Amino acid sequence: MPDVNPSLALATVVVDELIRHGVRDVVLAPGSRSAPLAYAVDAAAREGRLRLHVRVDERSAGYLALGMAKVTRVPVPVITTSGTAVANLHPSVLEAAHASVPMLLLTADRPPDLRGVGANQATDQVGVFGGATRWFHEFGVPERRVGQNGMWRSIVGRAVAESTGMPAGDAGPVHLNVPLREPLVPTEDEPEWPESLDGRPRGETWLSLRNPLSHKQSVVSGPVIAPVPRTLVVLGDLPDPAQAAQLSALADAAGWPVMAEPFGQYHRGRATPHGALILRAEDWLAAHLPERVLVGGRLTLDRRVAALLRHPDVEVEIVTPGTSWPDPGHVVSRVHRWEDIERSHTAVSSCVDRAWGAAWRTAGGVIGRAVGPVVEASWPSGPAVARTIAHAMPENSGLYVGPSNAVRDLDLSRDPHLIAKGVVSVGNRGLAGIDGVVSSAIGMALSRPGAPAYALMGDLTFLHDVNGLLVGEGETRPDLTIVLVNDDGGGIFGTLEPGQKGLSEPFERIFGTPTGVDFEQVCAARGVPYELVGDQATLKERIANPGKGIRVLEVKVPRTGQRELLELMGRTAADALKDSA
Repeated sequence: MPDVNPSLALATVVVDELIRHGVRDVVLAPGSRSAPLAYAVDAAAREGRLRLHVRVDERSAGYLALGMAKVTRVPVPVITTSGTAVANLHPSVLEAAHASVPMLLLTADRPPDLRGVGANQATDQVGVFGGATRWFHEFGVPERRVGQNGMWRSIVGRAVAESTGMPAGDAGPVHLNVPLREPLVPTEDEPEWPESLDGRPRGETWLSLRNPLSHKQSVVSGPVIAPVPRTLVVLGDLPDPAQAAQLSALADAAGWPVMAEPFGQYHRGRATPHGALILRAEDWLAAHLPERVLVGGRLTLDRRVAALLRHPDVEVEIVTPGTSWPDPGHVVSRVHRWEDIERSHTAVSSCVDRAWGAAWRTAGGVIGRAVGPVVEASWPSGPAVARTIAHAMPENSGLYVGPSNAVRDLDLSRDPHLIAKGVVSVGNRGLAGIDGVVSSAIGMALSRPGAPAYALMGDLTFLHDVNGLLVGEGETRPDLTIVLVNDDGGGIFGTLEPGQKGLSEPFERIFGTPTGVDFEQVCAARGVPYELVGDQATLKERIANPGKGIRVLEVKVPRTGQRELLELMGRTAADALKDSA
């Protein structure tokens, strides 16, 4: 039996069982109380059993883990010490909860007798994340006695299951609080441990996890999605990027047109160019109104989409991969389970109203030919930068999209038909905050080794998580190109109600919030290569031929005129369809 102290025994068993459940990456933020867990993951990394990523900022650590799990759907444990270190995970926990991203939080803690008595770095960590976690469990303080190995391993299995949504829930964050008593470091001359700390033979898990949703018999029979001829499929942000491909394939089978927000990985043949600009053509839309809108994912970008869903002559149905579904407008009349998609292919095959479907496809082409030149001529602008990135990325690239203007510019400027095959695009849309985007993008890039990776974000988003660039010597650095669109402040507000002319006097201080930051110095202080890009051709070349390591490309754009450009794009789309009628 191994000669270990109790804290290190628990840590070693927990890490071993996580690896048995498929965990291959762990993020560690350094601390004293968490030392046993740190030694355990370091030992596993040295043995080649997992990749260890050390970060000095817990908030960045949480978002790094979230970004890694966003695409792989495999939970990435985050290890922290006690106290405020735990609280710094809260923003990423909330994002993971609302976006259904699997996440495991291993937070070291003082034993119960050191809580509430003024002990250093001790606070109440029990249930600190409230209802944001799918499951919470606090280990008992490890002791030198029999009967703990199986219990520890069983708890790890339950935590992995809950974080991935098994057996029938939603993926999300799970919190394991780990009270540890000194000694917290490896010690010599320990008595022999009173029981075996080995796991099951042949690397098997203590708890066998089997997802019932993967059983083929669940797909053979059951309800199908009705073959409504005039159906518009609208794709939003789904928990798993691959799910967009599944619903898009159903649309292809039926011949239905697709309007998609810029998330997921899917065949884009039927997706309407320039996002929801087609909805600005009100007369055309009235003449080609869908009977039904079939929604997949959360829709968070365009108010015209929300208006379409509220139209009294449109039936709204939703397909959900989870136990709940988004319906902020209270308009959904029918909810389909995700497995209904697979068994509906035959039922909806070629059911589209051919003339109506052809009209939508033709309108998409008209808009693309009319709006594309407007966006190109607007350089330097957010839409022009976003369009350049989207159309220049190589096949199988990954793109992490920041919130606010960045994602909306991408939505309205891109032509899905001009995007390379296999591109996957994700963003933190659970709560759509500016938190942690740099770290999340680095996480995504780390989770897809060998694939080109990019991030698109504004200056305030970049500054909010600039510590994400603090990657220490010896740590794995992905190949990631960050495109920083700098309009020196909160440009998104200029396109919203606060940007109205009558409210211009207080705007600059309380919404515009210019910082005047020199981003070259910011990057230099963190040892990250930086380049100021002034022309579109250079940006296109840098995107098409990505470099090694993390690098930042800054493109300066004016904050004024953004509202007017979006209005021009909308008018151009509407006028083009009016002229083609």
